[in-house]
Amino acid sequence: MICIGIEGTAEKTGVGIVNSSGEILASQGNSLIPTSGGIHPREAAEHHADAIIPLIKDALFESNLQLEDIDLVAFSQGPGLGPALRTVATAARSLSLALNIPIIGVNHCIGHVEIGRLTTGAQDPVTLYVSGGNSQIIAFDGGRYRVFGETLDIALGNCLDQFARSVHLGHPGGPLIEELAHDSNNYIKLPYTVKGMDLSFSGLLTAALRKYEGGRSLEDVCYSLQETAFSMVVEVTERALAHAKKREVMLCGGVAANSRLREMVSVMAEEHYTEFYQPPIKYCGDNGAMIAWMGQLMFHYGLIPKLKDTRVIQRYRTDQVNVPWMKTSSRLLKLPIELLDKGAEANIYKGEWLNHDVLKKDRVSKNYRIKEIDYYLRKKRMKHEVKLLNDAKSCGVITPLIYDIDKKENSIVIENIDGIILKYVFDEAEVPEILLFCEKIGENVAKLHNCGIIHGDLTTSNMISRGDDVVFIDFGLGKISDLVEDKGVDLVVFKKALYGIHYDIADECFQSILKGYMIASDYDKILAKIENIEGRGRYIK
Repeated sequence: MICIGIEGTAEKTGVGIVNSSGEILASQGNSLIPTSGGIHPREAAEHHADAIIPLIKDALFESNLQLEDIDLVAFSQGPGLGPALRTVATAARSLSLALNIPIIGVNHCIGHVEIGRLTTGAQDPVTLYVSGGNSQIIAFDGGRYRVFGETLDIALGNCLDQFARSVHLGHPGGPLIEELAHDSNNYIKLPYTVKGMDLSFSGLLTAALRKYEGGRSLEDVCYSLQETAFSMVVEVTERALAHAKKREVMLCGGVAANSRLREMVSVMAEEHYTEFYQPPIKYCGDNGAMIAWMGQLMFHYGLIPKLKDTRVIQRYRTDQVNVPWMKTSSRLLKLPIELLDKGAEANIYKGEWLNHDVLKKDRVSKNYRIKEIDYYLRKKRMKHEVKLLNDAKSCGVITPLIYDIDKKENSIVIENIDGIILKYVFDEAEVPEILLFCEKIGENVAKLHNCGIIHGDLTTSNMISRGDDVVFIDFGLGKISDLVEDKGVDLVVFKKALYGIHYDIADECFQSILKGYMIASDYDKILAKIENIEGRGRYIK
């Protein structure tokens, strides 16, 4: 079985040929380089229309095949730019009809993950996928790839490209920023925006431009922008790894070509006792081979649509696709015996303090981050956690007692709650019991928000069931805010965490959370804000 794949979600046209054994027979590509500005959807579509036929010819020549040897055609169905996707879909349909062969539309994001697994041998990784149009942290569970975290606004690659265009560096911006960053080690403080397992790059972009316009050297700004943005995505990958407990981490997408990002993910993986994988650079960016291989996988498992069902899906979610070829690996993360747990924030150790069973939360230095960012985050988050753990109690929310604080080591000693992490309760409990917990969670989040406390990392891993009570822990990403936007984001981040971890009960649970949340003083405004946040575009190049 020979499959030809056509990629064209944005500015890159790609054609690849892969056989059913996973042998990549050809991979040809051609990128649109705009003379000025960014990628215009119409121009991208015109570029694809001009490039597809020559690239098909080149791929056939590379593979030493004739057009009649092709058994299957696959194309990128989404997500991406509408006009670009439609051009590629039209070309694929024409090829399917002319050769009388099946046609399969595939998810572009999963294509990146699968070509990565094919070319590296990774089995079941947590994947950091970063490109011009997408920034996602993905892991497999329950028959689908789940999005554990993603950007709430623009993608990482888009952030770098927009900065480069604004300072007249040209396109694509990533390699040019990387080159200039090599000439500096002078860090300029920029906004670091991690919201649970989600990210935001728009404020970072604006601040970096203002620093440059204010007279800071371009090299220093490029260095600082790159270090800040990469630290954010690696931290969220680290947080997903701590939740999923997997033994592999993979980096893919166009931004994966950056050597500094590769180094940072590799260091983080080593510190978490996991294996690091990255596809060859030619398969990190958009390419036709990944589309062809996805076509092979889907065909083999009978996921063959009718021609009328090959319409493009501009906002095609990664977690919409069934992936029957994947299995959860039995190789789970194993920590050293002295460690109770290892998260993105801290190492957790059991101990005793004045005859009390306690936990020591040690915010260890993260070697993937430069010292300026690392020291600032560790110090800031410890202070926030101590304050918010105490403030939450006065709002009627149960939190652990604090026994000791070590400002020099950025560590705290807290009460060891005698209970069960809610994540594990949800894994075992019946639906009615889970929904009762969800309603209690909603009530407690409302109490926090009514006091102006934003938790910042609401997940069932940061809550403990103790009898009939829910104990809230891990306020390190929290802050004081009365903004409806911040309260809405807090809940949206939680909702997405539910879909990543408890997908089978997420809808019912979140509705129960909102039921409990009705005691919030700005309930109607916050509910409207949740809808507004969820409706914001994320696949814009």
